[in-house]
Amino acid sequence: MYREVTMLEMQEVLRLRGAGLPKKRIAAQLGLDPKTVRRYLAAAEAAGVPLGPDGVREAELQTVLLALHPSGGRPRGDGWDRCATERDAIARWLRDGLRLTKIRKLLQRQGVLVAYPTLYRFAVLELQFGRTATTLPIVDGPPGQEVQLDTGWVGRLTLPGGTHRRFRAWIFTPVCSRYRFVYPTFEETTARAIEACEAAWTFYGGVFKVIIPDNTPAIITTADDLAPRINPVFLEYTQARHFHIDAARVRHPRDKARVERSVSTVRDDAFAGEILTTIEDARTRGLRWCREDYGLRRHSRTQRCPREHFETDEQPVLLPVPLVVYDTPLWSDPKVARDQLAAVAKALYSLPHPYVGRVLRARADRHLVRFYYQEQLVKTHPRQPAGGRSIDPADYPVERSVYAFRNVDALRRQAARVSDVVGHYAARILDAPLPWTRMRRVYALLGLVRRYGEPRVSAACTTALAVDLIDVHRLRRMLEQPTPVAPAPPARPPAPARYLRPAEQFALPLPTPKGGESV
Repeated sequence: MYREVTMLEMQEVLRLRGAGLPKKRIAAQLGLDPKTVRRYLAAAEAAGVPLGPDGVREAELQTVLLALHPSGGRPRGDGWDRCATERDAIARWLRDGLRLTKIRKLLQRQGVLVAYPTLYRFAVLELQFGRTATTLPIVDGPPGQEVQLDTGWVGRLTLPGGTHRRFRAWIFTPVCSRYRFVYPTFEETTARAIEACEAAWTFYGGVFKVIIPDNTPAIITTADDLAPRINPVFLEYTQARHFHIDAARVRHPRDKARVERSVSTVRDDAFAGEILTTIEDARTRGLRWCREDYGLRRHSRTQRCPREHFETDEQPVLLPVPLVVYDTPLWSDPKVARDQLAAVAKALYSLPHPYVGRVLRARADRHLVRFYYQEQLVKTHPRQPAGGRSIDPADYPVERSVYAFRNVDALRRQAARVSDVVGHYAARILDAPLPWTRMRRVYALLGLVRRYGEPRVSAACTTALAVDLIDVHRLRRMLEQPTPVAPAPPARPPAPARYLRPAEQFALPLPTPKGGESV
C-alpha cells in the first residue's frame, strides 16, 4: 500500500527532475524512497506534464495527483450510506458521551444494521471522533539548560532460589543532546530522588540549571498546572545545588516529551534479557548502556551521537559539579510529651516546658537536630543515634532538674542554705557509695523544714547528730512530739494596799424592825 502523497513532495520531485537531477539523487536529497520518486515521475509522464527547471503549474500538479489516485466506482459501501443517513443521531449520541458499541446497538433497534469497523471509520472521518487537539513541538532550550526526569519499572533481579524482584529507574534526558542517564533503585522516595540526582551530576560532570520531573510524590507533593507544591526536602536540595525545578502539568503532561517513552526504551533495550542479581549490577549495566550503547548510537532526531553531542555542546556550560556529598535532612513533626521529650529518628530530645503537648517541626541532618514552632527556631540539639538522648538541664525547672539529673552537689548546697546544721545532716545522709539513691531522704528533710520551721528542725538535727542518728523518719517523730512547757514560777502574796480602810466604815445603818428581830 502506497503512503499518502503530499503536494509539496510532488512539486519538488518534478522541479528537481526538470533541472536534470537523476532519480536516486532526488530521492536522497528529499529523503524519499526511490520507488516513490519513480512512481511520481511515471504519473507525470503518463499525464503529459512537461518538466522544466521552473517547476510545474498548479493545474498540472493536480493532474498528476489525480493520475496517482484514479477515482472509479462507488468509494463507500452500503454501511457507509446508512451511517450518513443517521449522521445527526450518531453525532447527538457522541455528544452525550455514548460509546460506539452502544450507538451500534441503538441503530440495530431502529433496524439500521452497520458493522462496527464501518461505524468507527465514519465517526473518525466525518464526526472527528477520538481526535484531540494538535500538539506543537517545543523548541529546544540552549545547551546545558534543561534536563527532563522520569521514573518507572524497568527490570527485575534474579535472586537466590529462583525468585525475582522488580526495580525502578530514574531516567535523566537532557533536552539538547538526549544523552540519557539511568539510575536503578528499588524505592521512589525523596531520598532516592536526591541520590539519583547526585549520581547524575557526577555522570554528567556538572549540574543542569533546570530540571523538569514527572509529578511523582517523591518530588511534587501537590501537582498543579500553575503553582505545584514541591516537597520541602527536595526544594531545600535544589537551593543547595543552585538549580530550579519546573514540574509538568497534571494528568496528561506534554511538557517533557523527550522522556515520555524513555521508560519502555530503557526497559526493552538496556535491561531486557539481562541476568542481574544485585542492584549494583543493574546500576553498572545501566551506566554501560548509557555510555557505550545509547550514547554512541546516532539519534534519529538530532542525527548526532548523544555522547559526542553532550560533550561538545552541553558539558562546558553546566554548573560545576558538587564537591561535597549532600547531607539529606530528615523532616518530621514530633509531639512534646509530658516529660518534655520529643522523639526524632528513634532518639529523644528535651524541649522547654511551655511546649509540652505541642506538635513541633523538626529537621535532623548528620550533625544537628533543630526544632521549630510556627517557623521560629526554639531548640537545637546535637544529633543522637537511634536509642540515644540529648537532654538540656536548662529546659527543666530547678526543683525538677536536680532530681532528674541526679545532681547531688546541687541538692547538698540547697540544704546548706537552710542552715549549717541541716546542711551537715543532709551531707551525712548522702554519704554513701550511691548517693543518688538517697536523694529522696534529703527532699524529705527539706519538707520538714517547710512544715516545722528552720529553728525546730535545726534543734532536732543537732540532737540527732549528737547521738549519730541519721534517720529522717525518727527525726520526723521527734518533731511530731509536743514541745515541753517550762514550770510556772511560785505565786507571790499580793502587796498591801496603801489606802485600805477598815470594813466598819462601809457598814450602813439599817433600821431595826419591831419585835427586836434583826433582818
